[in-house]
Amino acid sequence: MKLLRHAQLGFTSTLALVASCTPPSESDSAAAVTSYTAAAPTEEATVAATTAAFDFDNGNIATDLIIPNIVQESLKYGPSGGDASVILYTTVNVTNGWFDAIAPYRPTVKGVFSNIAKRPASEGTNRNKNIAMAYAALRTLSFTMPPKSVATWRAMLQSVGLNPDDNSTDLSTPAGIGNAAGNAVVAGHRNDGMNASGAAGGKKYNLRPYEDTVGFVPTNTPYNLTDPSKWQTLMKTGGYGLFTVQHFVTPQWGSAKAYTLDQSRKQWQFPPPSESDYQNNRAAYIAQVDDILQRSASLDDYQKMNAELFNNKFIALGFSTLFLTQSRGLSIDQFVDLDFTLQVAAYDGGITVWKEKLHYNSVRPWTAVRVVYGTHKVRAWGGPGKGTVSDIPATEWEPYLSTADHTEYPGGSSCFCSAHAQAARRYFGNDDLGWSWTWPKGSSSVEPGITPAADLTLTYATWTDFAEQCKLSRRYGGVHFRASSDESQARCKPVGDLAYDFVQRHLNGSN
Repeated sequence: MKLLRHAQLGFTSTLALVASCTPPSESDSAAAVTSYTAAAPTEEATVAATTAAFDFDNGNIATDLIIPNIVQESLKYGPSGGDASVILYTTVNVTNGWFDAIAPYRPTVKGVFSNIAKRPASEGTNRNKNIAMAYAALRTLSFTMPPKSVATWRAMLQSVGLNPDDNSTDLSTPAGIGNAAGNAVVAGHRNDGMNASGAAGGKKYNLRPYEDTVGFVPTNTPYNLTDPSKWQTLMKTGGYGLFTVQHFVTPQWGSAKAYTLDQSRKQWQFPPPSESDYQNNRAAYIAQVDDILQRSASLDDYQKMNAELFNNKFIALGFSTLFLTQSRGLSIDQFVDLDFTLQVAAYDGGITVWKEKLHYNSVRPWTAVRVVYGTHKVRAWGGPGKGTVSDIPATEWEPYLSTADHTEYPGGSSCFCSAHAQAARRYFGNDDLGWSWTWPKGSSSVEPGITPAADLTLTYATWTDFAEQCKLSRRYGGVHFRASSDESQARCKPVGDLAYDFVQRHLNGSN
């Protein structure tokens, strides 16, 4: 295996790891648009990235070590690291741990789940903050990710000379502060409704983390479609003889404890997806199917790779944040404040849409196309490498992106992006982004070696561009109807404001 030439500790290795994720199925410094190339890392490169010496006095352990390890470990559990609900649960816990871990070193900041006494100003060094963040990450990651991943987090600390067996909560030491902060975040989330441990209901054996606790039962199965307006679980395969049936992933997220939301307020309730009502609004139902097929038939390389970018939450949400950190020269404190703000925005936004997904249980395009056109031939994308064809039976049509394991309405990705974008606008005080992502020729995970036909750079000059292209990407990908993404974009934007205000109150010590 050839060693990645430019792998090094820090943003380059983080980029390489983030870029390797494949979709599952779903300010002045920023004025100059910067382009990054998505290069897949080799095993040697990623190992080197996590074992090189770390500069505690000048580095940022989150971006230089912890994030690359999270991405690399997550990829063991799925081609994109798992469903967005679980990814965002992990990242909000981790960033909360960092925030609480460095709070004692900052004069006005109050932790979210901890209230550790302030340390002398002389102790507020990068070194102490990095150490505290490392131990907080050990605690939160050991809680949110599978037990067999604990070895990775232990090795991560050992690789930079820290002792993972140091369980001290001595609040005069950075390790003790990190452990105490991480433990407090874990305690605050342990019974938050997400069932991260799999022990809900008093289970003791053979635990299943994040298992459904609300008892969702699908209206339609792969074998029997009884209601064309409702979600149908699909039969999926990796292409080598094994087939599995979908199950709604973490339906309990909609009732989990949020950081900022009063879920009883009507502003978080989405209107019914009337265009998906097959019985009472047949014309609109057919029209939205035709819109999906038209977009499928007209896909170009830009639209395909835009769909893949926003389907990958590590790239869309994660690397846009890392780009801002680097391009605007954020300090370790500023990075933690920004990242935690954005994670709260996306996580709480997800709670709003998951609650409505469960309530409306709405049909996905995959099913609706078959309902409308059956065995009739349609014009659409014909599958990897086939381009646009005019003779594909509707029963054989597939969206460009694989259909996710949850109901259609409202859309999750559009919500995450909208809340994330608004929180970033509030943090920086403007709409500037200036982020570009370059897909090398043939780097598509859907059409490897084919798409894009040449190196392709996607540019998002503003957060408005970012949110709009994220919204459109779900229709390009064939996984959401227009109303689903439009409603999510509009209704989740205020969640970004709530997240910003929430973190600012903790920064000012007023919460």
